[in-house]
Amino acid sequence: MNFVSTLLSVSIALLAGLIMTRFFKPLKLPSVTAYLIAGVLVGPYCLGQLHLPGVGFDSGEAVSGLALVSEVALGFIAFSIGNEFRVQDLKKTGKQALVIGVFQALAATLLVDLALLAVHFIIPYKLTVPQLITLGAIATATAPAATLMVVRQYKAKGPLTKLLLPIVALDDAVGLIVFAVSFGIAKTMVSGTADPISILINPLIEIACSLALGAVMGWVLTQLEKLFNSNTNRLNLTIAAVFLTASLSMLEIPIGPVHIQFSSLLVCMMLGTVFCNICPLSSDLMTASDKWTSPLFALFFVISGAELELNVFTDVAIVVIGVVYIIFRSLGKYFGALFSAKLTKCSPQICKYLGITLLPQAGVALGMCATAMQLGEQGNLIRNITLFAVLIYELVGPLLTRQALAAAGEIHPIPEEVKQRRQTKLDAAKNEPKE
Repeated sequence: MNFVSTLLSVSIALLAGLIMTRFFKPLKLPSVTAYLIAGVLVGPYCLGQLHLPGVGFDSGEAVSGLALVSEVALGFIAFSIGNEFRVQDLKKTGKQALVIGVFQALAATLLVDLALLAVHFIIPYKLTVPQLITLGAIATATAPAATLMVVRQYKAKGPLTKLLLPIVALDDAVGLIVFAVSFGIAKTMVSGTADPISILINPLIEIACSLALGAVMGWVLTQLEKLFNSNTNRLNLTIAAVFLTASLSMLEIPIGPVHIQFSSLLVCMMLGTVFCNICPLSSDLMTASDKWTSPLFALFFVISGAELELNVFTDVAIVVIGVVYIIFRSLGKYFGALFSAKLTKCSPQICKYLGITLLPQAGVALGMCATAMQLGEQGNLIRNITLFAVLIYELVGPLLTRQALAAAGEIHPIPEEVKQRRQTKLDAAKNEPKE
């Protein structure tokens, strides 16, 4: 894509997402869902088919050309979630978040593995053991982006929301370990050679290095903030630090048999965690940063919608396996969260609704299935099933998250007096005399 075509596509994508939210407003659906559907409409399977310059994305390569936007958006999403790891809050919910975060992820993996193993016995020529093990590991991942956007849009507040965001963040660390071990076993079964370094050492190094890099960058950002007195300059510095941290997290450093790489979500999350705990100005700066990133997040979800591949519906076997994967991953997330929440003595509202909010799945899962392509021909099935699941989860997950938060009493309707004040201002603006 040339620069003019890219700029046109980006502007049309953002406008399409914003306009779609107006159509969805009477249906009371989350803006995330509207952005995703707008992305599908401007993607390669709808408007992209017209092959008109700047009108939608005419190919998957055109969408991939905006991968930088997605990487930056994920960095800011992780940075915002890091704000939920304040020490005073972790003293109250840290143990619960850790237990539930680990338990629900492992429960999803176990149920998906068992369900797909049964499918394997029925159609062994379509689904192999290495494939089902890998899909079970991918089931751990939860999308932090969709969850965070729903929480922000509806200004959700309460015990469930406080516990939800740290759990979603912990999913990344748990998912990395589970996927590395499971995928290592899958590769061993395919190739016949075991590699303990890739199975155990590399994922642990990735997590440790990611947390260390994020902590260092959080400390550096705090020290640099002291050089400025203007809040505008401090905000600019904060944004620049997230950009820099996100770019550093893309580095890969091979040292002999050990491969050092970073998880951008973990790195930027740790940046936000350290920053919010040691910088006295962090609360105001993060609030200002959230306002700056609003159009970036909207564009991120439109691009995510454009990336969804609708051709996965053409293969009946993919649909059947995908449905089994979705059902049993959902059961694992829900009952894993339910039992572990009861174990840690959470309130009945958290026990009942937490699992529903953990269903969205996107970025981390797609990254895992990209790695699974190392299995060669067997990786194609994993990729298609993951794409099918992401398509369903991204369209339905945000709506279920909103309903769960509302049922838990953490989304409150706009007071009537606020509505009346807004309407009065609109009426006054309409009646102002024109010069």
